Amino acid sequence: MEKYIITIGRQLGSGGKIIGEKLAQKLNIACYDKELINIASKESGLGTEFFEKADEKSNFNALDSYFGFRTGYMGNGSVNCLCNETLFKIQSDVIRNIAGRESCIIVGRCADYILRESNRLLRIFISANDNDRTKRLADSKNITEKEASVMIEHADKKRAAYYNYYSNKEWGNAASYDLCLNSSTLGIDLCVEMLEKCAGNIFRF
Repeated sequence: MEKYIITIGRQLGSGGKIIGEKLAQKLNIACYDKELINIASKESGLGTEFFEKADEKSNFNALDSYFGFRTGYMGNGSVNCLCNETLFKIQSDVIRNIAGRESCIIVGRCADYILRESNRLLRIFISANDNDRTKRLADSKNITEKEASVMIEHADKKRAAYYNYYSNKEWGNAASYDLCLNSSTLGIDLCVEMLEKCAGNIFRF
C-alpha cells in the first residue's frame, strides 16, 4: 500500500499525543513526537539540548533567526553559532525522510506544513475544554491544577508562536487543518475510532 502520513497538532492536556499513540497502534504504524529530536540530534551530530532550546522558545522573530544563538564549544574547541532556521531545517529534513520511507503519525513539530506538498497527508488538530486540559495535565504530571494551568498557558503561547512563525498560518485555526476534534466532547477513544475510519476512507485501506 502506498505510504500515508497523519499529522496531529494539539493543545497541551488535550490528549492529542495519547490519541496519536492509540491511533498508531490501531493502524500498525509508528508515532513520532519527542523522538524526532533524538533522531535530528543523531543525524546532525548536535546535542539534543540545541533542538530542545529552539523548541522551548516562547516567541520567534526575524532577529532571532538572523542572529541565532551560541551552541557552545564543539569538538575542535571552536564556538559554533546556529540559528533557529538551521535547527528547523535539520528537523524538517528528518520529518521528510521519515515520511518518505514509511507511513506514520507525526505529533507537532509543524509537520503538516513541512509535508504540505504530500498528496497523502491528513492534518488533524486536537483541542479540549480548559477544565479537562488542566485536570489531565495535573494528573499526568502529579502537580496542582494551578501549576497545570500556568504550564498550559505557556505551552499554548509557545506552540502558537512556533507554528505561526514557520508556517505563516494560524495554530489551532480550523482552516489550517483537515479535521479538528474536541476530545472533551468526543472522548479519547471515540476520537481514535473516528480518525481510524477517516484515514481508512481517505487513504483507502
